[in-house]
Amino acid sequence: MAGARALLRHCPLLLPQNGHGTAYEGFVTAQGRDFHIRILLPVDLQLKNARIECSWRLKRILRGYRDILKQRLHSCPDLVSFMVELKTVLEIALKNTQDLHIPRPPEYYSCLVRDLEILGWNRLAYVDTGLTTVKLKAEDSCGRQHLITLKLNAKYPTEPPGCLVDFPVPFAVSWMPQNSLIDIYNQFLAALESLKEFWDALDEIDGKTWVLEPENPTRSATTRRIAIGNNVSVNIEVDPHHPNMLPECYFLGADHEVNPLRTKLNNNMHLWDPEVSLLQNLRELLEIDFPSRAVLEKSDFAKDCGICYAYRLHGSTPDQVCDDPRCGQPFHQACLYEWLQGLPTSRQSFNVIFGECPYCNK
Repeated sequence: MAGARALLRHCPLLLPQNGHGTAYEGFVTAQGRDFHIRILLPVDLQLKNARIECSWRLKRILRGYRDILKQRLHSCPDLVSFMVELKTVLEIALKNTQDLHIPRPPEYYSCLVRDLEILGWNRLAYVDTGLTTVKLKAEDSCGRQHLITLKLNAKYPTEPPGCLVDFPVPFAVSWMPQNSLIDIYNQFLAALESLKEFWDALDEIDGKTWVLEPENPTRSATTRRIAIGNNVSVNIEVDPHHPNMLPECYFLGADHEVNPLRTKLNNNMHLWDPEVSLLQNLRELLEIDFPSRAVLEKSDFAKDCGICYAYRLHGSTPDQVCDDPRCGQPFHQACLYEWLQGLPTSRQSFNVIFGECPYCNK
């Protein structure tokens, strides 16, 4: 009863639709505006399993806050607490939406157009109709194409624009009120050159080996999972600041395949030569030739999971392999864990589970 009174006090336009307290419909109010909403709770009244239906207007305003609201549903103890949280989030969303539509003074547009003319229209890749988002294109010394996205606020150029780049390291802009887009562009070019060796190293790996993950790496990606053989691969993490130094290496595959590789890496670590390319160093330390893209296909290494019969599962690929040399069947970790948990013969020690291979029973 107290909960119903509290809900009525905070949301007087949200009314129960049945006697069980599992359905509510009405309006939530923020900044003098009413938005239609319907909340359906399960029989146990657990908020984390609630379904929320709302008008298209409210859905559009809260579009960027879905993850926050989902987290609130899981953490709030009752419906009243959630509705208070929802109204707070809605107030913030409405304020931010209004800020996006603040009219810009004429000086803003004249200054922006002047800056674009000085920079050169040939460097402009995109500009939105409101002249608030600008994308500039650049080419580094190796011919790679890059974009920088600038989000300008109404106080430009007094305040710097927000910058979005596809970099593996943070990109911080040095800005003074008298600066212009050309200053940001020059800082962007300097940052591109500082990352040249990092991208050179990964481009060589992408071009000369079979990379299993990521499938379409972005310029910010620092990891590569490189195929070594059938169901054997190495995952490397390259330091963008020191791309010619020994990267972190993690081998994936059956023990009888990866143990010799680990031994070679440890024994040959002192041979690493920063003057030689990352790929050449890996070849020499591991004493192998990585499978060539010119000779073999990716399907020779990208084997499907032996349980779900798929290669990709929620973005992950099979990374667990049966240790028996006569089997060597790969599995997704999630599939294998669920399979072994269902076996009465499996045993678990801390966070490791032991059981029989679904294929060979070893």
